[in-house]
Amino acid sequence: MTRLIFRSLIPGLILAFLSHNVCAQGEIDERAMIFRMKGIELKTPDSSFYANFRFRMQNRLGFFTRSGDDLDIKEFDARVRRLRLRADGYVLSPKFGYSIQLSFSRGDQDVDNTGVANIVRDAVVFYNFSKAFYVAFGQNKLPGNRQRVNSSGQMQFADRSIVNNTFTLDRDFGVKAYYEKLVGGVGVRLKGAISTGDGRSANTTDNGLAYTGRAELLPFGMFKNEGDYSEGDLEREAHPKLALGAGYSYNAKATRTGGQLGKELYAPRDMAIFFADMIFKYNGWAFQSEFMRRTADDPLTYNNDGDLRYIYTGWGNNMQFSYIFRNNFEPALRYSLLKPQAETQSVEVQREVLEAGISKYFRGHRIKAQFSLGYNTRRGNWSFDNEGNQWSGMFQVELGI
Repeated sequence: MTRLIFRSLIPGLILAFLSHNVCAQGEIDERAMIFRMKGIELKTPDSSFYANFRFRMQNRLGFFTRSGDDLDIKEFDARVRRLRLRADGYVLSPKFGYSIQLSFSRGDQDVDNTGVANIVRDAVVFYNFSKAFYVAFGQNKLPGNRQRVNSSGQMQFADRSIVNNTFTLDRDFGVKAYYEKLVGGVGVRLKGAISTGDGRSANTTDNGLAYTGRAELLPFGMFKNEGDYSEGDLEREAHPKLALGAGYSYNAKATRTGGQLGKELYAPRDMAIFFADMIFKYNGWAFQSEFMRRTADDPLTYNNDGDLRYIYTGWGNNMQFSYIFRNNFEPALRYSLLKPQAETQSVEVQREVLEAGISKYFRGHRIKAQFSLGYNTRRGNWSFDNEGNQWSGMFQVELGI
């Protein structure tokens, strides 16, 4: 039996690495990647079951200095950031799709916030009514801001921005619906979800639900290989392409500081998030920006001992600009601003980060090396001697199929 498994898996791995189809499509976390990204494929003789197995890992080494003018290293970040196994396929017919994604690194399991190793990231079934309309039931990403909906394997920096990390919706269990249509050369996407609002670590849920909606408009038509869900213009769009998106999510009786993410609040709260984003690509150039704002009534919660846990209320903006050369080196710049509002100003300060990065793509986003250097500021003061300011650097290698 073991010999049979190796005979099946090893040739599959070799073929997956050698195949150009591996990077011909970008990875999408909102649908089953049936026939789109080839890994190790299994299919029954009667075609009633199909499975496509893939993996990816991100190994990183990073640092943070003591301050803006003291370059001694205060903290290292050396670890396997992500190690994931993904299976996509269908049962009975391609109309009944599924997607499973498992995580095996500590930082990918939200252990520090929940105390539980959340191995399951995605466990969702899809029903495709047509090419334009499909629904999902289970746990996967909510239709939130673009940088979160983009797979972490499609990033042009080693990590997402501080704006995303503070306000993002992430994954939740529920029902989602997706509609996509090209109308007179203009692309239209509509997405909606009703979910528990408790994230992927919940064992039981209350009667508070989360309601999320997102709309996208692509005035110049669809991007090549859905490149609006991939950072950097690796496809080198021959004509200008633009995607505009906006959405809103209301989470009733949220139990965690970030809604679906973060530590447990000492009392449930209602929160709402508005987000708007855009991405533009043309001939190797790429620019993207997103704005997010969270509101909540009485965001500060206390326990009987007076300990505080709170919802970050405020807004943030992230912008990225890049160009990819013919040798597949891509320099990029990123500016992120995070500004607390209302009661949160008593426990948080304004933060800004300016980052310069360079990526080398060996096989698209599947195999790449990335390095970035950032300057992190607090309270709007960019002076090197300002308290809390510091430098950061990150080197990361991603490998997957």
